Amino acid sequence: MSTVKPIPENQKTSWLKKLGPGLITGAADDDPSGIATYSQAGAQFGFNMLWTVLLTYPLMVGIQVVSARIGRVSGHGLATNIRRHYPAWLLYAVVGLLLIANTINIAADVSAMGEALKLIVGGPAQIYAVVFGLASLLLQVFIPYRRYVRILKWLTLALLAYVATAFVVHIPWSQVLMKTLTPQLSWKPEYITTVVAVFGTTISPYLFFWQASQEVEELHADPQSRPLINAPGQAKTNLDRIRIDTYLGMGFSNLVAFFIILTTAVTLNLHGITDIQTSAQAAAALRPIGGDFAFILFSVGIIGTGLLAIPVLAASSAYAMAGTFQWKSSLERAPMEAKRFYGIIAISTLIGVALGFTSIDAIKALYWSAVINGVISVPIMVVMMLMAVRPEIMGQFVVSTRLRILGWLATLMMAAAVLAMFLIR
Repeated sequence: MSTVKPIPENQKTSWLKKLGPGLITGAADDDPSGIATYSQAGAQFGFNMLWTVLLTYPLMVGIQVVSARIGRVSGHGLATNIRRHYPAWLLYAVVGLLLIANTINIAADVSAMGEALKLIVGGPAQIYAVVFGLASLLLQVFIPYRRYVRILKWLTLALLAYVATAFVVHIPWSQVLMKTLTPQLSWKPEYITTVVAVFGTTISPYLFFWQASQEVEELHADPQSRPLINAPGQAKTNLDRIRIDTYLGMGFSNLVAFFIILTTAVTLNLHGITDIQTSAQAAAALRPIGGDFAFILFSVGIIGTGLLAIPVLAASSAYAMAGTFQWKSSLERAPMEAKRFYGIIAISTLIGVALGFTSIDAIKALYWSAVINGVISVPIMVVMMLMAVRPEIMGQFVVSTRLRILGWLATLMMAAAVLAMFLIR
């Protein structure tokens, strides 16, 4: 029997104040690269792509709850748990590919932010990208976790720009409802490719590592908290919080994705603009149709989501490396106390910024990033689902039958998406 006291009742009712890992994870999913994917879906296929957001929501919730529970129950992130219980070659392969994909994503995101600011005020996009990248890096390094996470929570409000944008243009809501529930599906390669891209954007490996690690950060930030495997008395409060946090966070993420597809469908697709490759291009194309206000909202949203996503991408790489090599790892630690952890954050961010000054094709880089994310997501999800039912990792808190079904459905969906991605090329 554990001697750790349960969390007091007055803390059990304050879950609203504790929203964070799930909310930030969901919001970070709508990064500038994701915005480009959703914009392309809306521009190319109109309302016939809205159904994907409804389908991915329960699956996204299921797999993210599993990742959060692994972190909170075991007291360790995903990389540490993989290192402890699975072959080293699997860990090194997954983490290596994760680093590559995340760095490419950072490069695409900072470039998109620079282009968005250039659209609004003019000036050099590359210089803006450098400023955004360095600002994000400095915030992560020099602001302690508990203060920094408040900044990230406020940045999630930037996503409301995409909801607001939809309400400054005319929306045929009855047609939207009909097409969402009864879409015209297609087996054409370009349609399947876009569906795969939306699925791959919605369920990404870096989100698994981030949310599990943030649960560990939350654990360390509270002196009364312990891993649930050692403190079962704290389980109900924390598992309820994880469930609510993740449901709301993923709901927020998918709501924003829905409105991005909707806005680009009603403005670009209905006006014959179907070839959108970047989020900045989507914003620019929106201006003559939706007006200056819609254009500014869309552009500001790109910058806000980038500021939210870059630290998630860089830190998820750092958490993965720290778990792999048993380094000290926490955004709450001072830089000199976790040099290698912060070093990975710095290297990932700076390489991402530097890639914007090379001749690398940003569109091809994003494509290969999506391929890598899709490929590595499947083994990670399989391992997560296997970990979630192992008593030596989860104790009495192995996941329920319902969560197993949702988690395995999400895994099978991603496996099918990866297979389709290679078959339809």
